[in-house]
Amino acid sequence: MRVGIIAFLNESNTFIHTQTTFEHFQQDLLADGEAVRERLANSHHEVGGFFVGLAEQGIDAVPIFAARALPFGVIRSDAFWMLMERMMLALDRAKKLDGILVAPHGATVAEPAPDADGYWLRQLRATVGPDMPIIGTLDLHANVSPLMIESCDALIAYRTNPHLDQKQRGIDAARLMARTLRGEVKPTMAGAFPNLAVNIERQDAASMPCKRIYDAADRMLTVEGILSNSVILGFPYSDVAEMGSSVLVVTNNDRELARRKADELASLWWTHRAEFVGQLTDISDAVKQASSMDGPICLLDMGDNVGGGSPGDGTLIAHELIRQQVGPSFVCLADAEVVKQVEHAGINAKLRVVVGGKSDDRHGSPLVLDVRVVGLFNGRFDEPEPRHGGFVKFDQGPTVVLESTVGLTVMVTTRRMAPFSLRQLTTFHVDPSKFRVLVAKGVHAPVAAYRPVCKALIRVNTPGVTCADMTALEYHHRRKPMFPFEE
Repeated sequence: MRVGIIAFLNESNTFIHTQTTFEHFQQDLLADGEAVRERLANSHHEVGGFFVGLAEQGIDAVPIFAARALPFGVIRSDAFWMLMERMMLALDRAKKLDGILVAPHGATVAEPAPDADGYWLRQLRATVGPDMPIIGTLDLHANVSPLMIESCDALIAYRTNPHLDQKQRGIDAARLMARTLRGEVKPTMAGAFPNLAVNIERQDAASMPCKRIYDAADRMLTVEGILSNSVILGFPYSDVAEMGSSVLVVTNNDRELARRKADELASLWWTHRAEFVGQLTDISDAVKQASSMDGPICLLDMGDNVGGGSPGDGTLIAHELIRQQVGPSFVCLADAEVVKQVEHAGINAKLRVVVGGKSDDRHGSPLVLDVRVVGLFNGRFDEPEPRHGGFVKFDQGPTVVLESTVGLTVMVTTRRMAPFSLRQLTTFHVDPSKFRVLVAKGVHAPVAAYRPVCKALIRVNTPGVTCADMTALEYHHRRKPMFPFEE
């Protein structure tokens, strides 16, 4: 048997005015045919799990297409159509298949298709026909649409945040595909959509209040006839009709059971909806807390969350660290202009830089610092351990490390880089143990990397395009009524 593999992943933040282009995919991941196997077969990604699971079941994996861009703005129209054409041409080259494993993100928004995942999954279904099994994975932050459900036999979402179980979910999908092809089961899926937007600060899947819902989902898996279920927290920074939480249940050819159990889990969630309103700490209080504790302390910059699409040049926490004279602190900022300036000056040079705060007026004003250049690097690093996102190779472009006269060390990168890996620091000779405070531009994704070296992590309610206070964002397309916007 031959099973195709297709992945198309982008988490689209509609509050960013700059769009995601074709070049963004080229910089991150764009491959078809055997190049997909070369890039992903040995990764911690769900596609890596597809390859492992199919091999385990004695099924030939047929890599077709894979595209991924770091979360950013809506995908530009020309880029989306180029990607769709490339995907469908690669599918045509794959010839006869018995099934297809898919890896949509679930919160992808394109200029011509707000429900981009629903669009390409529907196109795939129309191409292969109604009988070929299509089974896949979803990000825990998916904004699930009925069209996505209708187009697939089964979708299985990650269960951890940070996402450390991506590979296992890929293996689960491959095993379900094998059982389906052998005629042992007929996956049948239903979804439920409570009118609830879960605050990003509350989206720790292993802790309360999420743990209550995930524990109930785990217990449900013991019910005869249920093949899988998913609790999906949603991505609040995509202003689309599908934005919000959802539940998926997959049964063995029992749509009524799937629908009933999905509604049951959604009802439990709705009962506890008030617990999913964010508990927010402002910048001044967060820095004051950190200054009174033994370090290192990690301050999570929620409003400049690169993994949610932000520009990665927010300076608000850095300004407050300087104002409160906290002591040795570290921040990473994306600023290609400063990288070029520093490279020209050279190692050990002393100079004044104006760094960060240049992308817009939401994320703070630039830092004006007198610095010494302590490192010049190419920006490439590897991560051998499972970390959020599942990738093992990273490239943030030419990178410099600067020590300022006010106790702040700044890593400046050419490209935005989400803080998924501590190797982002240690590869470039930055020792996290030497700092009282480390600023990481994320909410939950950095936790796996930073928890081993930090004595505490504090989530900070900074403004920006990924602000945790959803009421500060202007929505035009979300469902109404929706808690907590409408009580």
